[in-house]
Amino acid sequence: MKVSGFTFIKNAVKFDYPIVEAIKSVLPLCDEFILALGNSDDSTEELIKTIQSPKLKIFNTVWDDTLREGGKVLASETDKALSHVSKDSTWCIYIQGDECMHEDDYDTINRAMKLYENNDKVEGLVFNYLHFYGTYDYISDSFSRYRREVRIIKNNKSITSWGDAQGFRKNGEKINVKLIDATIYHYGMVKPPKLQQDRFKYMHQLWHDEHTVKKMTGEADDFDYYNNERLIKFNGKHPAAIEGRVKRLSWELGYDPTLLPLKLKIKIKLYIYKFLGIRIGEYKNFNTI
Repeated sequence: MKVSGFTFIKNAVKFDYPIVEAIKSVLPLCDEFILALGNSDDSTEELIKTIQSPKLKIFNTVWDDTLREGGKVLASETDKALSHVSKDSTWCIYIQGDECMHEDDYDTINRAMKLYENNDKVEGLVFNYLHFYGTYDYISDSFSRYRREVRIIKNNKSITSWGDAQGFRKNGEKINVKLIDATIYHYGMVKPPKLQQDRFKYMHQLWHDEHTVKKMTGEADDFDYYNNERLIKFNGKHPAAIEGRVKRLSWELGYDPTLLPLKLKIKIKLYIYKFLGIRIGEYKNFNTI
């Protein structure tokens, strides 16, 4: 069984993406790792080259800024990386530039890949998610955050990135997957307030025109973490690959986000989920079999 990892990145230094940590968290599971390095205007290339691994294969890309609608440029870059995966690989592990896998899950992941290696009905593996918010101490449990997503797919040319690169589809249809007891640690919303606001504005430019971006992000210099997210205190252990960043945390939220009052509609959704097990409005881009 051969396993390939893949991802894309652009301007990782400018927007402080933990891309090195993301790649290092996946490397032990892979025989090779493919990185599509976008046309950055910072020192991202130098940063990537600090990863001293013969598994890492880098190729340069130019982002198509015309693919703005729905963040399609992100899916395009994902597919570019996927297209460079070795033909003889069975599985392809996808990790985004603000995600990490945990070393405690390696055995579970490897067992699942071996178990379903020759099962053609299983086209991918789904992970649980922890979405960190504000700092490394809090997890968002907002209904707007996805609970699970596909991060390992079979090496099948009919399977491609979907939408804004959150997941995958096969010839436009949802793929059949198995849920495994492993977790993706997502750190996209953990940055100093000003840097988060800069990233927020930049990312919205991949979806919307300038007028809409300004309307959505406002004039503030700092991102407002004080909002209606439902947060839970994290008492677990972060992946070893990102522990250095956790220790270098240099800002505070200045309040206890677990004490924020929730809007009535969120309270109703929580009540329904607690007693009926129904998560209203949950989006799933896969078929669990």
